[in-house]
Amino acid sequence: MPRQIRFNAFDMNCVAHQSSGMWRHPDDQSWRYKDLDYWTELAQLLERGTFDGIFIADVLGTYDVYAGSNEAAIRHGAQVPVNDPLLLVSAMAHVTEHLGFGITAGTAYEHPYPFARRMSTLDHLTKGRVGWNVVTGYLPSAARNMGNDDQFDHDDRYDHADEYLEVLYKLWEGSWEDDAVIRDRESGVFTDPSKVHNIEHEGTHFSVPGIHLSEPSTQRTPVIYQAGASPRGIQFAAGNAEAIFVASPTKAGLKVTVSRIRDALEAAGRDRYSARIYTLLTIITDETSEKAHAKYAEYLSYASEEGALVFMSGWMGIDLSRYDLDEPIGNVQSNAIQSTVANFQQANDDGSQWKVRDIARLGAIGGLGPFIIGSGEEIADELQQWMAETDADGFNLAYAITPGTFEDVIEHVIPVLRERDLYPGEYAEGTLRNKLHGRGDRLPPEHAGARFRRTAQTAESRLRV
Repeated sequence: MPRQIRFNAFDMNCVAHQSSGMWRHPDDQSWRYKDLDYWTELAQLLERGTFDGIFIADVLGTYDVYAGSNEAAIRHGAQVPVNDPLLLVSAMAHVTEHLGFGITAGTAYEHPYPFARRMSTLDHLTKGRVGWNVVTGYLPSAARNMGNDDQFDHDDRYDHADEYLEVLYKLWEGSWEDDAVIRDRESGVFTDPSKVHNIEHEGTHFSVPGIHLSEPSTQRTPVIYQAGASPRGIQFAAGNAEAIFVASPTKAGLKVTVSRIRDALEAAGRDRYSARIYTLLTIITDETSEKAHAKYAEYLSYASEEGALVFMSGWMGIDLSRYDLDEPIGNVQSNAIQSTVANFQQANDDGSQWKVRDIARLGAIGGLGPFIIGSGEEIADELQQWMAETDADGFNLAYAITPGTFEDVIEHVIPVLRERDLYPGEYAEGTLRNKLHGRGDRLPPEHAGARFRRTAQTAESRLRV
């Protein structure tokens, strides 16, 4: 029996997210990103569709690789202006019961000590429905505005992130014992100090001697998401990630990426399927195939190809304004998202080379991932093919317009998948981690973070020392 298909919704606290220019469409509501009602309404919609969660991206800089300036990004609203994603979660959690929240935050520019408290707070307030998408950063503009000449080299960013995660695991897993908070009214003791421990971290990048400021939350460590598919990114994911987001314009390329990730998970001592792998996809659908293709043609009339090249230049680390639109993407070195460059250096599904014009057209709606167009039945057929040919677990759904794209998927596609027993009809109980993997609320013992867990045996051994 085939695995059930899983959906995440992909959004960002800005206009249009990855579909540059689509904010002009009369049905698009992304311009309401500053309105909390937009986010609570979206969360309730996604929960009605039994989406695993909403994955909210973020950047700390502007896209200024294209033409050597951020003017085009500002002009097209290409992820600028952009607001903080974390502040949305409490409100969305309050109006839902099951929906998960994958929040993007980088390791490069915030100390892990305050970040640990922020995520523990969200895990408490969501009753264990929060995840963290770990990003190391890729925009040079972010580095400059944080006082650096440029970002770290690609692999060095992951070395830094390794220690960042170690500090967090020590705080989340090892600082407080499970029964530290006793709330004893008679004795007047709220927390037993003997069960709260300094982490005494001294490393290359961070010195954190003290305790975690928050008592243990439902999951302790939020679900770890990761979105890097370069060799170093896969190595990082193999030890840490519980859900992995990838993007490939072709099934063949995605199959290779998924296989590499599953091999790496196994090499790290974990089960090949211990991380859910979601691939980026945009679905354009309607009652009939004809209506869906007409809808896509209408969407294209609003999309901005220059805005798409602004994004692609930032993701690839290449100024695409210097290339002729019919020039193929050759062998280039990138200090940005290396897997993006590698994807476009592979042949297209029809065997042709990717050209700059192809990249602009692909990225105009939905960004890096492919899009599929058709009726609910046709979309369901295509999704089954992607799953069967690539071994992915599901799809991270970008939108053309919001919430319309998600509404269309819920109305036309999900009922067909459910008829085929390929999509859940209800949520599993418990935390986000348990909903995703069915193994409880806490990190499994083979996860890299579990070795920092403090147990009664650990405490006794330290006392003997």
